[in-house]
Amino acid sequence: MSVPAVLRLGTRKSPMAMYQSGLVAQAITERTGRPVDLIGVTTQGDVSRAQLAQIGGTGVFVSALRDALLAGQVDLAVHSLKDLPTGQPDDIVLAAVPPRDDPRDALIGLDGAKLADLRPGATIGTGSPRRAAQLLLLRKDIRCVPIRGNAGTRLSKVGAGELDAVVLAAAGLGRLGHLDLVSQFFEPEDMLPAPGQGALAVECRAADSALAELLAVVDDRPTRAAVTAERTVLAALEAGCSSPIGAYAAGHTDHLQLEAAVIATDGSQSLRERGSDEPAAAAQLGRRIASRLLASGAASLIAPPPGRTNGTDA
Repeated sequence: MSVPAVLRLGTRKSPMAMYQSGLVAQAITERTGRPVDLIGVTTQGDVSRAQLAQIGGTGVFVSALRDALLAGQVDLAVHSLKDLPTGQPDDIVLAAVPPRDDPRDALIGLDGAKLADLRPGATIGTGSPRRAAQLLLLRKDIRCVPIRGNAGTRLSKVGAGELDAVVLAAAGLGRLGHLDLVSQFFEPEDMLPAPGQGALAVECRAADSALAELLAVVDDRPTRAAVTAERTVLAALEAGCSSPIGAYAAGHTDHLQLEAAVIATDGSQSLRERGSDEPAAAAQLGRRIASRLLASGAASLIAPPPGRTNGTDA
């Protein structure tokens, strides 16, 4: 099948999703000369106000875009990669993983407060069991409050004094121009990010091999290897979005270092493993680290995934 003269890119309608999809569209046009139109798609995750674990995990942000793709309403779709379930459908291909942005988590505290500065019993907003568990590892006295909504909605709750702080992905804050609000960046040794955090995923139909080849011009091999290792850990642990699991891989062209952790939801226990291998063996590295975690008793800390979802946190 030939590649359309103008590509239709499916994206969620949130400001962050539109912005990051625009970056991908711009990169495709610059490298191929083909114009790209953004097509906004409303997903279940955008409509429902329920917690993600209750409505099927972060996969609810993905399914509507994939439906539009398979229905021929769009030619490609862009997702936050951490939202992708670990199982890839046979009729859809992950055509490109562009260069990753900052993978870290970031704290936005009232009046610029860092985690150590917050009052005893401070309330921190996060919809992520992974973030909540690791925050409790760092400070036992804080209280994590489930929170939904786009970044602007979450940030406004700090500004209004409803919460003492919120934790969001640094990459998203950067894309929205809000890095000036960050009180503290959490390095991976203090808070491991979600598998794939900071990276984007570009999907198209598996049957559109010519389009998949064209989209490969925005693929970044080091990023793809890193997120492959991270997501393989999640898949091998058979964990869902309600499981406090962090994983982060980084390296160079000939070396990949991976660290992963499973944390008790109350912050009482953390199991960590790390290892390295060549980028071509990213999946094997992920499985090896997951095997070590399971041997250390990780299964007892992993909450059963809701339904069949294998997504990560938002």
